Amino acid sequence: MNKTIDKNIINEIEIKKSKFICFLFKIENVLEIDKYFQEIQNNYPKATHCCYAYIIDGKEKCSDDKEPRGTAGIPILNVLKNNNLTNILCVVVRYFGGIKLGSGGLIRAYTKSVVECINKVNLINNVSMIKIELQFSYDEIKNIEYIIKDYQILSKNYDNQIIYIINVPFEKSESIINKLDKFCFKINVKE
Repeated sequence: MNKTIDKNIINEIEIKKSKFICFLFKIENVLEIDKYFQEIQNNYPKATHCCYAYIIDGKEKCSDDKEPRGTAGIPILNVLKNNNLTNILCVVVRYFGGIKLGSGGLIRAYTKSVVECINKVNLINNVSMIKIELQFSYDEIKNIEYIIKDYQILSKNYDNQIIYIINVPFEKSESIINKLDKFCFKINVKE
């Protein structure tokens, strides 16, 4: 089974005077990748390299960011794959310390950076979640809240009717929808 991390984490190591700062982010969609990557670039503008790899929804991508080809992005991606990770973005920021590491040294350094970061976080089973929008009357609020008490409510909107957006595990969605159906005007599965 694919796994993901339980929380975002940062870890820093130093190898031959070069600093390697590794970031692991749990991501739910590809839009988060740009947001996290932009944050890192804004916070570390003088970094020599900002290499990354991600895996989400069966898609994967990596970048060496001007390191010699195959010495950063692919090693980062390989560590993620070897740990069966998904819904994950890993960015390694490097500050060059003046000593060249060579191709083998770079591969080992980027690999070590990611491995050490992963070792500091819990890996959990990745459960596919879906968002469901519920529209119901004020009279049904107790029934609805009882049924969804174990699930995350992402938003609540109170107007002429109540609209909740909830997050539920994919494998439980059909059962939850069936339970909610008699209390809701409308139920939409969100993308």
